[in-house]
Amino acid sequence: MTDIQTCGIVCPTDWVPLPLEPSDSVRHWAKSTAATVSERSRAAGHPLDERTLRRDLRERADDSRRRDPFYAFALYPDGFDTALALIEVDLIHPDATVPEITLEWLAEVFSADDFGPPEVTGTVLPVGPAVRIRQNLATKRNRRGAPGLLRETVTYGIRPDDTNFALMLLASWTVPGISEELETAVDEIAQTLTVGF
Repeated sequence: MTDIQTCGIVCPTDWVPLPLEPSDSVRHWAKSTAATVSERSRAAGHPLDERTLRRDLRERADDSRRRDPFYAFALYPDGFDTALALIEVDLIHPDATVPEITLEWLAEVFSADDFGPPEVTGTVLPVGPAVRIRQNLATKRNRRGAPGLLRETVTYGIRPDDTNFALMLLASWTVPGISEELETAVDEIAQTLTVGF
């Protein structure tokens, strides 16, 4: 089996790539990115609060950096100063506890039944065979004791051809009423995944 050296993904421009390298300055990145996103939104006729946007960008970047994914993107459509959704892409390597990663194992490990059974379907992406998991999860309560939120997710676990690794794409959102549009967007983005050896 071949080792994956690179991974690629193509997202529409309203999905903002988050800085994940330890050497990246999140504060400087958030300031310049907030200016760019704010200008794009203003040009589309939707001015927004740049200070709120800058703070949200920093929080999203810091949160993703804690998980250390390969890629992370936050969705900022025109007129929104807080992200509507998040996509993270990562690799899972076999090890002593899981010497062979299968689609069945991915479906089992990445499924939960917080709000009923997940919808698990097999599919094939350009990069290889995959399992798609659509599920709703319970978020943790915040520190002030407020109830948690419903987190909706679409997860792709992919076994790229001729590798023993898994490529994972996880999309999540808590905003109600946007599931259909986000599922379609995530499915289209999953088609763009590539790997290099």
